Amino acid sequence: MNGKTVQVKPMIMMRLMDIPPVIILLAFLAVIAALLLIRRRLLVNSPAEAEPAHSVQELPIGNGQTIGARNEQDDYFASAETPQGVVAVLADGISGLSNGRMASTVAVTTFMRQFMNVSAEKEIAPFISKAARLANSEILRQLGGASGGTTLVVAVMRGLKLYWGAVGDSILLIYRNGDFIPVNQKHTYATLLEERYLSGEISKEEALANPQRKQLINYLGYEGYQEMEIGEKPFELRQGDKVLLCSDGLYNTLSEVEMEEALKKSQSPHEAAEYMIEAIEKKRLVNQDNATVIVLEVW
Repeated sequence: MNGKTVQVKPMIMMRLMDIPPVIILLAFLAVIAALLLIRRRLLVNSPAEAEPAHSVQELPIGNGQTIGARNEQDDYFASAETPQGVVAVLADGISGLSNGRMASTVAVTTFMRQFMNVSAEKEIAPFISKAARLANSEILRQLGGASGGTTLVVAVMRGLKLYWGAVGDSILLIYRNGDFIPVNQKHTYATLLEERYLSGEISKEEALANPQRKQLINYLGYEGYQEMEIGEKPFELRQGDKVLLCSDGLYNTLSEVEMEEALKKSQSPHEAAEYMIEAIEKKRLVNQDNATVIVLEVW
């Protein structure tokens, strides 16, 4: 038995050595091609690599703005569609302070510029906090000790996920099946009064009668600036939802009924925004504030 084993091995080695090198090379390339084909099929079938059901490029955007009765338009806004999502930013320069226009412009420009550096979904939430810090620093630098500042709300839609951040009293709303869903809190003294009322420290009447209710307690350009409010996780959108970014000049003038009427009778986000601005201007309020709205629709 041992003799037969010693004789077989040299025969196999001789046969392999007899195969032409070009044949061995072709066989090797065929194996590599087969492995690459298998890997490609696995990637195509992977849910993580599949295209989102609702492409971000399909989201229509509308906006509208009025200067109201003010001498200067302190609101500023921008939006863009990118491979990383649709971004919309609205800032409302504080009219009671000087340099409101400068502050809102710097804030929006900083956010838009920083978003252009976002290259993956995991970078969206960090982008919001970083852009807020940079905007606050730049506004303070340009103010040089003077008074000024701005509120800001930012929304990034990626598929059916809504990443967001807010500071001040501009608001983010979701309109779904006839209801408005508030997303962020207002950073005003009214929020602190409500907490004191809920804890039993003051009465409801005292909370509502406080003349400082609308005073901002956090905004960009404020030396005591605190962190921006950022959603701990993305808001889950549904097909047919409408996302609204509003300055206080809009939601303090129009009721939810009036806003809903504009959304219902419009054929597009752009029409909805125009209807809201027209409704504000028709009221001809003596002290009408600057008003801005951005409307995004989820298809």
